[in-house]
Amino acid sequence: MRHAILCLALCAPLGCIRAPEIVLVDRATALEQQAAGSYAELERKLARATMAPRPAPLTPEQLETLGIAPPSLVDDTERTDADRVDALLAQHCIGEAKDGLIVETHDACKGAADRAQANELIERTNSARQQLWRWMKERKHERSLDEVRRAWHGEHARGVVCGGWLQRDDGKWEEKKC
Repeated sequence: MRHAILCLALCAPLGCIRAPEIVLVDRATALEQQAAGSYAELERKLARATMAPRPAPLTPEQLETLGIAPPSLVDDTERTDADRVDALLAQHCIGEAKDGLIVETHDACKGAADRAQANELIERTNSARQQLWRWMKERKHERSLDEVRRAWHGEHARGVVCGGWLQRDDGKWEEKKC
């Protein structure tokens, strides 16, 4: 009997021992969801923003190698036609022809230039030059229009911007050396 009491005394505590109940919850409770708020709209905006294609940021040096002039720090809305002609001459997009008129030389153009705007500028400038030559001819009756134009062009070529595109007498193009 001793053995039975001893066995009962030893087994009694074993019957009372149980593993604690563990409850795993993988979602927030309704109260926690209300307290946290709903960010569905914000999440949609973030998802769209991460998927939206954007331009790649380029450095000014990279833009220049692509032929895109960096934006001027100065307001260039006050630029005159003469300023624009000088810029296009330096870019070789237009050239001072040996007959005194400006011509398009887009094949030699360094960098980007709007061809349509350049053509409008060429037309305005050439029209103004021809009007000037006629006025000069009226003042110098003894000279022909062709002589007036050649004399004007000789003087004008000295004032062409450095690096501007000039046509030589043999018809080839070269940069003006300064």
